[in-house]
Amino acid sequence: MKLVFEKVEGFILRTQDYGETHKIVTLLTPTLGKIGAIARGAKKTKSRMAAITQPFIHGSFLIQPGSSLATIQQGEVLTSFRKIREDIFKTAYTSYLAELTDKLIDQKKYNPFIYKQLVHTVELINDDKDAEILSMIYEWKMYKEAGFAPVVTQCVSCGNKQDLKAFSIANGGMLCRNCLTKDENKITVPEKVAKLMAIFAWVEVEQIGNISVKSENKVIIQRIMDQYYEEHGGYYLKSKRFLKQMNQLNDNF
Repeated sequence: MKLVFEKVEGFILRTQDYGETHKIVTLLTPTLGKIGAIARGAKKTKSRMAAITQPFIHGSFLIQPGSSLATIQQGEVLTSFRKIREDIFKTAYTSYLAELTDKLIDQKKYNPFIYKQLVHTVELINDDKDAEILSMIYEWKMYKEAGFAPVVTQCVSCGNKQDLKAFSIANGGMLCRNCLTKDENKITVPEKVAKLMAIFAWVEVEQIGNISVKSENKVIIQRIMDQYYEEHGGYYLKSKRFLKQMNQLNDNF
């Protein structure tokens, strides 16, 4: 029987121990989607596999496809994102992005756009760009990919694109002035924030440049996105809880 090998680029979303010496690696790739692969001997510190099977590694991997798990034969680090690994806040944001992607992307689902957005987002976080804003923009992309994106460019009730005044968690989007009575628990949204959310919904990460958002506007957007995910997302994210704790700690100093 002839062995088949395939070279793939990928980003490591997570790893888990398998037996005493091996790891199972979850890779997001632009060509095969999300795949699981076993890295034999990767838990051994002197193994050639140890360095290339760390979380957040962007690499090139030679794999042998399998019916359930692929096998990583060898790999090369393309980007290690060293600055992220040296900063606990950057690490927290990147962990959240990786877990969100892992939860919302189906196994072997092929979407090179999401792969590209994830790698660009992590690159920008590594380059000291605003991790909070970058995470929000990426979240918007993932919500759309998973099929529960909010309506932010028009009124979710009547379709009006003007006078958007509030966000309704229950209805899943913005409300215009005429439809504010549709939700008594709506969150009032300043005009600037409404415009920012519309931008976040369609802009690609590499197009944003050095976007700057006032802290009070970040708070409003983050509140909306957190509540929206809790209502419509459905998955518990351990990394999100840790990220909130980190930000609260930071705010106290």
